[in-house]
Amino acid sequence: MIDQRAETNSGWVDVPQAKIYWEAKGNPKGVPVLYLHGGPGGALGKGGYRRRHDPARFLTVGLDQRGCGKSIPIVQDDLDHLAQNTTQTLIEDLEALREHLGIAKWIVTGVSWGSTLALAYALKHPDRVHGIALVAVTTTSRDEVQWITEDVGRIFPEAWQEFSDAAKANPGERLVDAYARRLAGEDRDDARQAALAWDRWESTHIALDPLWQPGAMFDDERERMTFALLVTHYWSHDGFLTGGQEIESRIHGLDGIPGYLIHGRRDISGPVVTPWKLHQLWKSSHLVVVEDEGHGGPESMQALSRAVEEIAAGL
Repeated sequence: MIDQRAETNSGWVDVPQAKIYWEAKGNPKGVPVLYLHGGPGGALGKGGYRRRHDPARFLTVGLDQRGCGKSIPIVQDDLDHLAQNTTQTLIEDLEALREHLGIAKWIVTGVSWGSTLALAYALKHPDRVHGIALVAVTTTSRDEVQWITEDVGRIFPEAWQEFSDAAKANPGERLVDAYARRLAGEDRDDARQAALAWDRWESTHIALDPLWQPGAMFDDERERMTFALLVTHYWSHDGFLTGGQEIESRIHGLDGIPGYLIHGRRDISGPVVTPWKLHQLWKSSHLVVVEDEGHGGPESMQALSRAVEEIAAGL
């Protein structure tokens, strides 16, 4: 339970085969807002998400998803249980955290991969969700993974050729599958080389973002491995959202729940067509296109804060 005497809390919740790190800041009696970070394999980082919502009015909750950040064990230290790290397991972790904190319903927010997880969670537990506000919207579909790992190479052919060669793919093997295989393999030196190549590609396909800064995404080797291992694990399995679990075909199930789909026009890694298609099928959603930003940015985050305010105003 949240300490009613404190404005800031943190801790771990025990779940099968892991301990999930969480933070909560703001008014313990305020409207709960859940934040889901990107990746898969990102983390809460320096906690900038905690400053997006009025602490007098909201209780902002964040967690490091299974296998990354301060949650334990870190994925590369627990490869024997990698197969159990799925979207469905993450949804169970979110429910364990909600129950641990004594929260009945919350506003669910997410950025990039966090938007996929937010939508999958809401579709599984719509009765636990006041509303949804997302930035850099993804559904981790096969088409989206194909774009970001293969097709966008038409824009960055030099870097993509290096990325393709470094994959060491078997004949007929998708690049993302080759990287996932090597990153989870027994040869950890080879895995480190794969993580470096993956990092270089990630740094390339965001290069048209107006806020892009040159250089590696991760300087820390363990953070680089965590990100590359988990993102390829999830992408190679289409986000574990297949066989009737795809988000786009089910999004109408959120009709009646207010949703805000916030996306940068200049997001080359994840084109705006994804939130646009979701908006066509989700009647109670709002599409917000930020013309001068890419994969997130300050204006998008301000729009996220406004969306949360608007959802709360309707409660």
